[in-house]
Amino acid sequence: MKQMIQLIRLEQWLKNLFVFLPLFFSGKMVFDNSFCRVLWAFFAFSLAASSVYVVNDLMDATSDRLHPTKCKRPLASGRVSRNVAWQLSLFCLLASLVISWLFVGTRAAWFVAGYLVLNVAYCIKLKHVAILDVMIVSLGYIFRLVVGGVAAGVVLSQWIVLMTFLLALFLALAKRRDDVLIYEQEGVKTRGNILQYNLSFINTAMSVMAAVMVVCYVMYTVSPEVTHRLHTTHLYLTTLFVIAGVLRYMQVTFVYQQSGSPTRVLWHDHFLQLCVIGWALAFVFVIYC
Repeated sequence: MKQMIQLIRLEQWLKNLFVFLPLFFSGKMVFDNSFCRVLWAFFAFSLAASSVYVVNDLMDATSDRLHPTKCKRPLASGRVSRNVAWQLSLFCLLASLVISWLFVGTRAAWFVAGYLVLNVAYCIKLKHVAILDVMIVSLGYIFRLVVGGVAAGVVLSQWIVLMTFLLALFLALAKRRDDVLIYEQEGVKTRGNILQYNLSFINTAMSVMAAVMVVCYVMYTVSPEVTHRLHTTHLYLTTLFVIAGVLRYMQVTFVYQQSGSPTRVLWHDHFLQLCVIGWALAFVFVIYC
């Protein structure tokens, strides 16, 4: 059972909390039927993502054995057979579609199916194309937003789509940077497209994404549309936590060289945790109190 939990990457389900963002940003975060549908959407998307993780590990088992940390994964280490992994992936896939269809709605099920198709294509072929690979990873978070919006009955604003895409792209580039470091230090190609990246390119791209993301968030907080809808002009105060969080993640990436797993960084970095908690509490106070 422990190996199965590792294979579906239960700790990565943290990423799927993005499905709650449309409801949260709408200013209508209450425990009603909408919240229940979003909760079901969270489980449906988590199972869909787990299905993709297993397929990805099946495709990458050989290269993962060369990676200093990925070599410990159940498939790469040989602790789980390929047949069992395929069965687990299929179970997660079917469960995600059934849950989204029955408890969230037909539209949500179609978007979950679209996410699955795109990411299976990514696992098989598209992840070997530089730039396109990180773009697809980022689009996965937009799918999470869309499903969350459908579940909550909330129309997504351009701001939440832009900020989510930029944040996801920033984090995806940070992960690629870790692969480049491993290649430069140990000569191990953990990805087929690793030679199409280098530290100079990724450092510049991350800096650009960080700058655009912060500017986009500031514009969101002072947008007349948003201040009118949320009935507050004080949302800009939450920018403090956003800037602190972005700078901290850049410090973790550029100074401590530990950007291989954004989820692991968030689980272990207390500074980042305080930034996220502080931002959430400030946001809740501004729009709900």
